[in-house]
Amino acid sequence: MTQLRIAVPSKGRLRGPALKLLEAAGIEPLYGDTDRALVVPTSREDVKIVFVRAEDIPGIVASGAAELGITGLDYVVESGANVAEVADLGFGKARLVLAVPRSSGIRSVDELPDGVRVATKYVNIAKKFFAERGVSAHILRISGASEVMPSLGACDAVVDIVSTGTTMRLHGLTPIETIMETSARLIKTPVLRDDTGVVEEIVEAIRGVVRARGLKLLFMNVPDKHLQEVIKVLPAMSGPTIARIEAPEPMWEVMTVVPVEKLSRVVVEAKKRGARDILVLSVERVIP
Repeated sequence: MTQLRIAVPSKGRLRGPALKLLEAAGIEPLYGDTDRALVVPTSREDVKIVFVRAEDIPGIVASGAAELGITGLDYVVESGANVAEVADLGFGKARLVLAVPRSSGIRSVDELPDGVRVATKYVNIAKKFFAERGVSAHILRISGASEVMPSLGACDAVVDIVSTGTTMRLHGLTPIETIMETSARLIKTPVLRDDTGVVEEIVEAIRGVVRARGLKLLFMNVPDKHLQEVIKVLPAMSGPTIARIEAPEPMWEVMTVVPVEKLSRVVVEAKKRGARDILVLSVERVIP
């Protein structure tokens, strides 16, 4: 393997966050017009980005045409492709739901009539779902938006992805069951020869960025007489780092990592207990 190829969605809700993630991991496209280019060199000479449809990425990675790929779990499951899931990337969170027109009065799967017509691009997932629920359904395969299909009389229900649900509400649809939760995943080909170790290196860089999300690095100066009280309120991955400061007053520098949702409380409590000169910095990567 001379160059690692990473398959990335060419459009849609996963494309932007996927590119930002790769850039944070040190893999930045060199061409500005990535909307038109299909294969793009990056800031790493041993890595290329391949732009393809998100739903095609599992098959491309399974075949070895790309060693790594970023796509939704829903597409991985729908494809049935033989790929290894490396990491949940934490963006693109959504639900795959079964939805019906509000005017139908149907509020559960058990109320669906036999032979219900269902429009979806998730044909395999839908077939399995209805079979497991004992519902006889006619699946209409579509490639575009499904929300308009019931109003056109093409179907009685849809199986589709919702993030906020706004689009479905605008089209008079209401979800009656969540079939699966999905989010962006990093996947790897099963036919991989990584003699150079570059795949492992890239995977660990991406994982490091994902681990760092939602964390802040906290620095503070703490007088010796307050040290033990301040430490009591500090969360840490293994424990805070403490170093003596050469100062007229006995003083310690304390460093720790704090989840962002706890940051305000920790800062206030530490300050109350005697901490001063508090700095908050972003964390780019976490390597355990």
